[in-house]
This record gives sequence, structure tokens and C-alpha cells, in this order.
Amino acid sequence: MLQNYAPILIFLGIAGVLGVVLLALGFMFGRGSKNPDKLAPYECGFEAFEDSRLRFDVRYYLVAILFIIFDLEIAFLFPWAVSLDEIGLFGLGAMGIFLAVLVVGFIYEWRKGALEWD
Repeated sequence: MLQNYAPILIFLGIAGVLGVVLLALGFMFGRGSKNPDKLAPYECGFEAFEDSRLRFDVRYYLVAILFIIFDLEIAFLFPWAVSLDEIGLFGLGAMGIFLAVLVVGFIYEWRKGALEWD
């Protein structure tokens, strides 16, 4: 029974070894200077602080959530466009309703000022 899983285990082993080797080569032969500014975390959108209970601006997270919503819209549009001949008018109507709900949400966010950066 383990013979069925052998190709998967071999693939995972080769991928793991290749990943470790490539990371090691990057660290050994990389030319970039490794100063503290380059190694600091930057994905949160604001400067790091010591106390986790301090207030911070949530607009960054709101824009990120809006991006995810509209990115998912595109992810649903591609398969719909490919299969439009097969799903016919029902699929067209369903996608019209889906897009209408998203447009209403976008207009609501726009009117509330969620897209404004002061």
C-alpha cells in the first residue's frame, strides 16, 4: 500500500532538499547588505511598536479586505467567462446578480469614505 504513496514522498523529499539548497545558496552568495533596516518586518503597513494595546489606524486593513473582495471577484469571473457557452442565460443572470451585489457594496464603501487616504 505504501507503494502508491512513494512517488509523492519522493517528490516532497526532492522539493524539500531543493528548497533548502537554494536558500543556502542565496544566503552564501547573496551580495545584499544585511543591516537591521532591511531585516525589519514591514508587511503590517506601519512602524512597529512595543505595546500591543496601542491604537492604530485600521484603514490599511480595510483597504486590504476590499482588495481581497475584488480580487475574489476576478477569480470568479475567469471560470464564468470560460464556461459561458455551457451555462447560458442562467449563468449570465447569476453573474449579473453577483456583480450587482459587489457594485452596491463598492458604492457603499465609496460613500462612507473608506477609499480616502488623508
